Amino acid sequence: MLQHVFGDMFVLAVPVVEKILRPILVYVFLIVALRLSGKRALAQLNPFDLVVLLTLSNTVQNAIIGTDDSVTGGVIGAATLLGVNHLVVKYLYGHENVERFVEGDPDVIIDKGVVLTSCLNRELITMAELQAAAHKQGFDSLEEIERAVIDPSGAIFFTGRKPTSDTTRHGEILDRLDRLTAQVAQLRS
Repeated sequence: MLQHVFGDMFVLAVPVVEKILRPILVYVFLIVALRLSGKRALAQLNPFDLVVLLTLSNTVQNAIIGTDDSVTGGVIGAATLLGVNHLVVKYLYGHENVERFVEGDPDVIIDKGVVLTSCLNRELITMAELQAAAHKQGFDSLEEIERAVIDPSGAIFFTGRKPTSDTTRHGEILDRLDRLTAQVAQLRS
């Protein structure tokens, strides 16, 4: 009886080579599928995206383990996934061109204060999501932003507008007028 339990837990139902090839194939498929799904899917998950990722993991589970549900088979599958990921990351670290091909390039979504709606549409980012991302980085409105870039991981980086020299000069003049008005009021009293 005990031997039967341990046999079910640790004896593989499929060959080891198959246990190694299955996770590699699923890994490659998921990398390609996530790359094609766009940058937004990687960083800015809404509830629908989360549901898709959770069901996706459940869907590919059988492709990884096949008919084998032994502990040994699970450990081999997990170790294969971790090993392949480590090798891919290590390889990409030294090969910038390949990394750029796999991950993609950053995209400008606001340039010189103008929102590039074509990029938003391509990345499936709504104006509300863009505004929320800007608020998280301390901007009150999109009018305060000179440039925004979405990187391959899906993170959006904002650069605020710098005041023009005329705006700065105007502010300085107003400050001087306020001080002069305060001094004149003080002299009158």
